[in-house]
Amino acid sequence: MKAKPRKIRFYQVKDINSLPQLAKISPKDRLAMQAVATVLPFRTNNYVVEELIDWDDIPNDPIFRLTFPHPEMLSPPDLRQMVRLLEENASKEVLREAANEIRWRLNPHPAGQKQYNVPTLNGEPVPGIQHKYQKTVLIFPTAGQTCHAYCTFCFRWPQFVGLDDLKFATRESGIFQKYLQEHREVSDVLLTGGDPMTMKTWQLGLYMEPLLEPEFDHIQTIRIG
Repeated sequence: MKAKPRKIRFYQVKDINSLPQLAKISPKDRLAMQAVATVLPFRTNNYVVEELIDWDDIPNDPIFRLTFPHPEMLSPPDLRQMVRLLEENASKEVLREAANEIRWRLNPHPAGQKQYNVPTLNGEPVPGIQHKYQKTVLIFPTAGQTCHAYCTFCFRWPQFVGLDDLKFATRESGIFQKYLQEHREVSDVLLTGGDPMTMKTWQLGLYMEPLLEPEFDHIQTIRIG
């Protein structure tokens, strides 16, 4: 008899003190983990927690280090500040303001990604795409700006912290299509995020199927990554 498929369950910062596996970690270390997760995105799932992590080898287990926050992800002063606010039961607004100040100091868009890599169409910025390399355009579908689990090393963390000023995302597929029609030097399109494979099939189709039409015959490769 086939085992019944398990429904995926996601865990976030609010679950750090209730996950039974984390009982192996001291309250002090869980508080530090919560402090980091208040600033940087944290999201994992029951498959990672139950099947992939060796809980007898934490904090050294590689999947644990890949998916759970660690104190060294923040500078010591920033970590102390967030720990203090949590100990004081600071309001959500106070925590959010403190976290946002730290996020802006972490250089969320290095090398001027938002200033220099966002192209224009008829003099207006094209939201949710980057054109950094001549033959490659990156597209950030709004529905694909998440992952089944966030990696602690990910440089795309600004996509996941809820700050619109930091986020690349496009809701209107027609705008990027017009841009690609006018830039026939582009041969590669990269759908990225986040993980676009978290999108529903019909949502992926909105971005991919139009590129199969004759007017986009200069597009040779569509990648997801």
